[in-house]
Amino acid sequence: MPSPLIDRISIELGAQEPWPKDVKLFQPYEVEQILLPDNANCLAVQAFLKMCNLEFQVEPRSNAEFMSPTGKVPFIKAGRFVMAELEGIVQFVNGKGISLTDGLDNEQKSDLRAYMTLVRNVIEIAELYICWIDRETYNEVTSVRNGSVYPWPLNHIQNREKKNQVIKKLKVLDWYNKTLEEVHQEVESCCEALSVRLDNKQYFFNGGPTELDALVFGHLFTILTTPLPRNDLAEIVRRYPSLINLVKKIEVEYFKKDSRRL
Repeated sequence: MPSPLIDRISIELGAQEPWPKDVKLFQPYEVEQILLPDNANCLAVQAFLKMCNLEFQVEPRSNAEFMSPTGKVPFIKAGRFVMAELEGIVQFVNGKGISLTDGLDNEQKSDLRAYMTLVRNVIEIAELYICWIDRETYNEVTSVRNGSVYPWPLNHIQNREKKNQVIKKLKVLDWYNKTLEEVHQEVESCCEALSVRLDNKQYFFNGGPTELDALVFGHLFTILTTPLPRNDLAEIVRRYPSLINLVKKIEVEYFKKDSRRL
């Protein structure tokens, strides 16, 4: 895996070049393969790039996760440079003089980072829990979709390896032994904090959308529109009208052509 120094040099070199017209965003196949947390992160990056008015083309690949330099999706190929995940892509875009946070002061930028971390540490981890630990969701959705692009018995091997990886991560984060009710409470507390911060404004900060809005949109829109055996997460999100309004606004404003409508 590339070192932070190599990543920083790559970003600095990439900043010297204009945004290419043939940028590709790589992700798993949406219809038959992608899972809830990956779909949320891919949609968050798409929203961020659209907010920056940057052109890109979605390129579905069955092995996108294994192609990524970090082992996570999505990732973009912009000319000679490959950058993965929202934070890395934001940094790369910022290096080109394009930023959604120029109007924020240091305190606001600190708030932005804190709430992005909250979403990562709660909502995304809850999505992993639901997909891989909740037995009903795993049997009916996760095992089918995650293994759909592999022949038997490779699909079973891939599912087992991926599940073991997720279990290790959840154990480190002290989420593995949580009950489903405790997971729901964590998500509700996170949504409450986000709703209070949003305070019925159009976006989290008055100057317009930022990568925080993109990240929240990606996760909440995916939770609201993904059919699962359990709709508990969606029901929790629907209790917060200001968050629903944010999601709807971003969907209409930036995804008009391919809007799925809440």
